[in-house]
Amino acid sequence: MKIDEKLIQRLENLSMIEIEDKKTMAENLEEIVAFVEMLNELDTENIDATFSTLDNPTPLREDEPVKTDIIKEVLSHAPKAKDGYFIVPKIIE
Repeated sequence: MKIDEKLIQRLENLSMIEIEDKKTMAENLEEIVAFVEMLNELDTENIDATFSTLDNPTPLREDEPVKTDIIKEVLSHAPKAKDGYFIVPKIIE
């Protein structure tokens, strides 16, 4: 794949950053793309996948409600609270 100045300009616009040395950036990107394209040449047809989430799914725990006083604890740290709610200054008139 040929990385040209037009593509670098597009990448600048998409990433919203300025690339100072566009020539070096284009050369580096060409090297990266060439390396990735080399990986496409590997024959992986007869190689089994080494990782799959389907064989060993994450065990789930039972979802059991637990009564706690976390609301009281959190509100105890608030500068002002009343009836289980934070009291904040009015910002809209």
